[in-house]
Order: sequence, then structure tokens, then C-alpha cells
Amino acid sequence: MNLEALAINAAIEAGQLLAGMQDSINPREKAPKDLVTEADVASQKKILGSIAEGRPNDYFLGEEDLTDESDLPGLDRTVGSSTDLSDLEYCWVIDPLDGTANYVHKLQTYSVSIALLSYGKPIVAAVYDPVMDDCYSASLGEGARVNGKPLKNSGVDELARSLIAASFSAGVERGSAEVDRWVEMLYECQALRRLGSAALNLCYVAQGGLDGYWATSVKIWDIAAGVLIVREAGGTITSMDGQPLKIQEAKFIAAATEKLHKQMFDVLNRP
Repeated sequence: MNLEALAINAAIEAGQLLAGMQDSINPREKAPKDLVTEADVASQKKILGSIAEGRPNDYFLGEEDLTDESDLPGLDRTVGSSTDLSDLEYCWVIDPLDGTANYVHKLQTYSVSIALLSYGKPIVAAVYDPVMDDCYSASLGEGARVNGKPLKNSGVDELARSLIAASFSAGVERGSAEVDRWVEMLYECQALRRLGSAALNLCYVAQGGLDGYWATSVKIWDIAAGVLIVREAGGTITSMDGQPLKIQEAKFIAAATEKLHKQMFDVLNRP
């Protein structure tokens, strides 16, 4: 099995597990306004079980803490978010449930995100949407796909006719830079959304459902797969300051085209 197929299978199996657990979860806060459920943990365990034994030299970075699962394959090769991934030949970056708040409230926009990084660069990606039964995937230099069919973004290059999404902290304060950016973009684009799953937002940019997306409060596991999918579908993604994306900082602007990206950059970086 090639690496993309391995990621796809693991993402689908975990997503099916999530779908089956949704009516019986007990959510709790791991931080203010940051929910976690037993489904998040079960999904991450499922993914590790699907990948770790067949990849005995790879490392793993996941959103959830599984240190109590002493018999879990690959647990001894897990690393923390502060690890410099550019030092690791292969590291799987896993978000077992991207969009937990949506999942808890039965708002059906959530996903499983799996990426394989080599020396800090995404080379394989899979994002599975259990509700729509869509699996987005990519391999470096080989294009992006959804359910095996090639992806192509919208090609839109005018902000005034663009559908844009954003991610920022749920605890954002009045008068903050995040609120200011939202208001500025609301005036300039055709319509603006905050959907709750960074991984799916990036896939929507790759697919053409969204034309652009920016984020200031996500983590590497939210975006590692989606970044590759956007790039392989012909999109543009940079850090918020317009410099090459630093994936472990996970603050970025993504757009279908370079021209649209420039317009988004100008709006989001207004004084």
C-alpha cells in the first residue's frame, strides 16, 4: 500500500468511528472554550493503530494526549508540538477530530486530518469528511484529489466576488486585531464564513467551494494535510506576513490564485 492510500484508509476508518459515536459522547473542556470528547481520543488511537505497526521508524504528532495508553502501537514514537519537525525524516501529524465543537453540537462540519511530513514539509495528505463521505488527498508533486478524482480550485482572482472563510480564537476580545480583520474583509469580499474546521476549509479552497481562507489561531495538526492539498490543487498559501509558510506557526493566508492572495493580504494587513 502506498503512503497516500495508507493515509486515506486510516482517515476513513477514523471518520466512520466518529460518525458512529456522535450520539453517545460526553464533551469536556480541556481549555476555555476548547472541547474534547472520548471520540477525539478513540479516533487518534484508531489512526495510530492503522499506521504505526507498518511504519516502525516514523514519528507521530497528534492533538490528543495518549500517554495513558501504554500498549498503543507507536506511542513511544510520539512527539510534542514544540518538537522541531524539520529534524525528523518522517512524522505523521494527526488531527483525529477537526471541528470538535461542531461535532458536539451536531453541526455537521467536521473532519479527520492526517499528513505525513518529511523534514517538516508535507508530502502526503488525507482529509476525510464523514458527513459527505468525501476524502480529499494529495501527494507531493502528484496533484490533489477528492474520492480519487482530480481537484482544481475556483481560479477566482477578484476579492469582490470571492467567498472567504476565517479561523480565529473563540475567546477573541472586542477591538482585537482578529475582529478588525473580520470587519475589513466583510466589506471587501462577496461573503464571509467561519465554518469551524480548518482542514475542511483548506480542502474547500482546493475544491473551489471557497476562494480564500485565513487563520490566526489554528495548530499544525489542523492544517498540515490541507496545506498540501491546497498547493497541489494550484492554490497559494503563505504566512500572514506574506513570507513562506512556517507550518508549525500555523498563521496563514490561502487563496485560489496569487492575485486573490495579494488582495486578501492587503486587506488583512491594513494598519
